[in-house]
Amino acid sequence: MTLDPFYPIFDSADWIARMLPHGMKLVQLRVKERPEREVAAEIARAKKLCAAAGCVLVVNDYWRLAIAEGCDWLHLGQEDLDTADLGAIRKAGLKLGVSSHDEAELERALATQPDYVALGPVYPTILKQMRFGPQGLDKLGEWKRRIGDLPLVGIGGISLDRAPGVFEAGADIVAAVTDVTLNPDPETRLKAWMAETRKHAKVA
Repeated sequence: MTLDPFYPIFDSADWIARMLPHGMKLVQLRVKERPEREVAAEIARAKKLCAAAGCVLVVNDYWRLAIAEGCDWLHLGQEDLDTADLGAIRKAGLKLGVSSHDEAELERALATQPDYVALGPVYPTILKQMRFGPQGLDKLGEWKRRIGDLPLVGIGGISLDRAPGVFEAGADIVAAVTDVTLNPDPETRLKAWMAETRKHAKVA
């Protein structure tokens, strides 16, 4: 399947419920620092909402819960790979996206036979403290040449104005977090993102 070129990331099912009416077709639920029981409830609600709206839901990190809730997609960071049971994930039929930041991490990501690879942060980001600096557009192009037809997600510090350059550099999909959630009008911002990114959509 071809994933939507815009990949917003939210930390709650409430955010997802708020944005789905505006045409969102791909989203990641990234819940941090909450009890597992609450995370399970968030995943279950997000899955139901996304299924009704025809939106692809990607669960960040919680692979056991993703399996238990019958989800279709999972995203793992490099640290998550240390403890994830890739055999169980694949046996459950989950499609997998993996983060990468440098050559060693790209090789490790590709060894999992992922369904997409993410590179970030492309630009400086306020989302979280990163042990890697900005990777830049040149590295996006290098990654895309390396991975070929595998979808490449650009993430980190990407604004609406920067998005066209990220696509031109080689990304197939652009992720955004704070550019939507910290905007005074998140709904309008989301719609602007969808309009811009769909100009760059790859046709299957």
